Amino acid sequence: HDAFVAKLVEKTRALKVGDGREAGVAQGPLIDASAVAKVEELLDDAKAKGATVVLGGARHQLGGTFFQPTVLTGATQDMAFAREEIFGPLAPVFRFETEEEVIGMANATEFGLASYVYTRDLGRAFRLNERLAYGMIGINSGLITTVEAPFGGVKESGLGKEGGSQGLEDYLDTKYVCIDGI
Repeated sequence: HDAFVAKLVEKTRALKVGDGREAGVAQGPLIDASAVAKVEELLDDAKAKGATVVLGGARHQLGGTFFQPTVLTGATQDMAFAREEIFGPLAPVFRFETEEEVIGMANATEFGLASYVYTRDLGRAFRLNERLAYGMIGINSGLITTVEAPFGGVKESGLGKEGGSQGLEDYLDTKYVCIDGI
């Protein structure tokens, strides 16, 4: 846990925040003021319930809707971000002991857009891929979207897919015809 948090903080601290049209920028602004307010509410809820901010945790000095990349430790299932979609630069770190426990924690939400797994164990990667209830899963990668792949969630995180050949299905009116006895 501690070694992971140290590496996560190091990599997060190195993220360049700014205008996404500039070279090297890894994080742009949030979509609007409501999104910033939601991140602040989730952060306040977590801190009130015992989470510790180890990096970031405030609006970015760039102003507007920029928010600092944030890492929290001490995350628990009773914190709002454990059940809600964050859509902001909050990385809560949850402690767990077993694979079963972490799968249960990850699936204990009505949402299911994307999840991310980091492991060197190929068997674990396949088991988690099978059991995580998410529309997209990144194994050892946080950059999983591309126009060639379907984008979309499950549960309350979407209906259908966009992108990839699967995205075409929403634009088609499929008809089944069975003719017999000619």
